[in-house]
Amino acid sequence: MFSLKDKIALVTGASQGIGRAISVALAGAGARVVVAARNEQKLGEVVAEIAAAGGEALAVRMDVSSAEEIKAGFEATRAKFGRLDILVNNAAITRDGLALRMKPDDWEAVLRTNLTGAHLTIQQALGLMLRQRSGRIINVSSVVAQMGNAGQANYVAAKAGLIGLTKAIAIEVASRNITVNAVAPGFVVSPMTDPLPQKVKDELLARVPLGRLGSDLEIAAAIVFLASDEAGYITGHVLDVNGGLYMA
Repeated sequence: MFSLKDKIALVTGASQGIGRAISVALAGAGARVVVAARNEQKLGEVVAEIAAAGGEALAVRMDVSSAEEIKAGFEATRAKFGRLDILVNNAAITRDGLALRMKPDDWEAVLRTNLTGAHLTIQQALGLMLRQRSGRIINVSSVVAQMGNAGQANYVAAKAGLIGLTKAIAIEVASRNITVNAVAPGFVVSPMTDPLPQKVKDELLARVPLGRLGSDLEIAAAIVFLASDEAGYITGHVLDVNGGLYMA
C-alpha cells in the first residue's frame, strides 16, 4: 500500500526537520524527490541520504518568499523530470511577538513565506498538473491555525490562511483529478521546538492527551498517505496529527 513508484514530488522547506523527514519518506515510498530550500549544504545532505537508501533526489535552491526563485526551481524540476505529481508546501518561518508590538516587517515576512509562497508554488505546480490531469497538493498547516496561539498572530494567520487556500484550490481543480489537502501538525520535536525552555515544553505536554510531542516521521507518514492513490477520494481536507491537542 501507499506506493509512490515513479511519481515526482517537490517538497519545500526540505533541508531539515519535518521537511527532511517528508522528503525521505516520499523517496522511501518510491517517489523521485525534488528537495527545495534556502540552505544548499543541508539540501545536499538530504540528497545523499536519499541516494544512500537507493532513491533519487534533486536539490534546488528555493526561497519561497521569492517568486523568481520559485519559478527557477520549478523550471529545474521540469527540465529534469518533465512532470510533477506531488507538491508539499512545508516551508515556514516564525517571527513571534505580541500583536500590539509586532513590527510590520515581521508580519509581512511570515505571511510572504508561509502563505504567499504556498500560493506561488501551487500556481507553478498547476501549470504541470492541469495538463497531466492528475496531481496531489499537500499544504503543511498547524494546530495553532485552528486553536490560536498567543504571540504568534502572524504565524497563526498565515497557517489559517493556508487552510482556506487548500479548500479553495481543491474546489477549483477537482475536475482535473487533482486533490488538495492540508496536514495540521501539533507540537512536534523539530528545530522550531528544540529551543523552547523545558518549562514551556512541560506545559505543552500537559495539554496533549497522548502525553508526548509528535515526531517528524509521524507527520511524514500522513503526507505519504495523502500523496498516494489510496487517498484519491480525499480533497479539501485537514488531517490533524496533534495527539488530541485539538479535536474539531
